[in-house]
Amino acid sequence: MLAAWPGISNVAMIVASYLLKKLDFKDLAEVRAADFFDPIGVLVKDNVVEAPQFPQSKFYYWKNSGGGSDIILFTGEAQPSTKGYEMANCVIDVGLRFGVKRIYTCAAALTRIHHTEQPKVWGVGTSQAVAEELARYDLVQRGNLQISGLNGLLLGVAKERDIEGICLLGEVPVYATRIQNPMAALAIVNALTKIIGISIDTDELEQLARETRQRMKQIAAEVMEEYIDFFTEPIWERGEDEEAEE
Repeated sequence: MLAAWPGISNVAMIVASYLLKKLDFKDLAEVRAADFFDPIGVLVKDNVVEAPQFPQSKFYYWKNSGGGSDIILFTGEAQPSTKGYEMANCVIDVGLRFGVKRIYTCAAALTRIHHTEQPKVWGVGTSQAVAEELARYDLVQRGNLQISGLNGLLLGVAKERDIEGICLLGEVPVYATRIQNPMAALAIVNALTKIIGISIDTDELEQLARETRQRMKQIAAEVMEEYIDFFTEPIWERGEDEEAEE
């Protein structure tokens, strides 16, 4: 099972959404949102109050015609503010009901990488045996780190319940955490498909990664231009008195 919630640079959701789009997933189940979320307001349209809106948390399944493992995919539109541990157990309960043997999550790994560089993928597992297996896939093993939110907590709960789990973290520049990062998501998809033994067309994600990298380049150039304009002054704009003082 692969589970994903929104997180830094939306990496996990890009991965899950792309798999959902490219593989023939079918609807499986939906979490009753009112058990985990408390609405704090309502929308009003044309002066009429609408019913409270809840984020969706849905399960899908994909049958592997190639004879390998089938996949259950879980996506949550939002993370609950106070019931994360309970939701993690709920997701695992559903997975166990359908015979899930291993749980995958993904996240962003904040590094000093530049947006023009190819991001690497870090790999962590719920046991030493799983970690050693990941080493065969040329994943970065960083030793000690923290994975925030449900994309990390779910694996902690899986470990409590003696279920194998893996988190794949794609490198993201520390200065670009508010921008969606399909480059990191692409790196994770490539690693994930190798580990679980499936093939998937990544052309569309590769194109999105190229476009995003170009936008980041433009943003960086604009920021640098503003920085230069703010902290510098052309010599020809200085007054005669300033030049005399120098």
